[in-house]
Amino acid sequence: MISDIQFQKELDIIITNAIREDVGDGDHSSLACIPATATGRAKLLVKDNGILAGVDFAKQVFAYVDPNLEIEVFLQDGTAVKYGDVAFHVSGSSQSILKAERLVLNAMQRMSAIATKTKKYVDILEGTGTKVLDTRKTTPGIRAIEKWAVKIGGGENHRFALYDMVMLKDNHIDFAGGITQAITKTHEYLKANNLDLKIIVEARDLDEVREIISNPGVYRILLDNFDYKQTREAVALIGNYCQTESSGGINEDTMRHYADCGVNYISSGALTHSIYNLDLSLKAF
Repeated sequence: MISDIQFQKELDIIITNAIREDVGDGDHSSLACIPATATGRAKLLVKDNGILAGVDFAKQVFAYVDPNLEIEVFLQDGTAVKYGDVAFHVSGSSQSILKAERLVLNAMQRMSAIATKTKKYVDILEGTGTKVLDTRKTTPGIRAIEKWAVKIGGGENHRFALYDMVMLKDNHIDFAGGITQAITKTHEYLKANNLDLKIIVEARDLDEVREIISNPGVYRILLDNFDYKQTREAVALIGNYCQTESSGGINEDTMRHYADCGVNYISSGALTHSIYNLDLSLKAF
């Protein structure tokens, strides 16, 4: 996984680009009718039920827009919230609050929705020992905050991007000439380039599982679109050789059954690509 320093760089890029996109050469609505010296305060009002996420990100946005803005936090990231709760107050320059408002709301609404869905999945798997993983099926440009939201909801992050883990999927295997060839070439590449990256290999059937475990140095096997019977057989075959991960159309109705097959992880793109924003608003008071 990427370092904390690199992750923070990703957050900084998101904030800088989002403010550039939204503000451009100026928030003319505010500039036109609100004096530069005017001050005010606003509250982050929760208008839905779920898991709150993005409070710490909002603090970074406010600090970027105006370091003099003051934030009083009442509810932390990961808190279960209900309609009518107030997450924080922000006070200071009225123009600055309005300049930051849309980015704060867009980010927090989406992050809270992802955290809420993740927590639901985590609760379904409670007691099984199986953990929920996100994927790279994220919104381009804001992956960092979406993966952050998964962590807030109690899930685990998969690789961040193409550069921090090797994942040999079906197309890699086919283009490389087979599983053994793909794994062998990967080890040679990592050694030649002095890279220390974990290797995940996708299996499409039990025969591919058998071939994968005949090779050394695989960190995790991805069991893609296996049914329950195949998954149990694969887990038994793999044993302590490496970690196991199930994926492929798994939802809240089926994930407990996959967990009961003994896999270490279940990955779900739906955590980030199929969610509805949690209703939040920033209200002056």
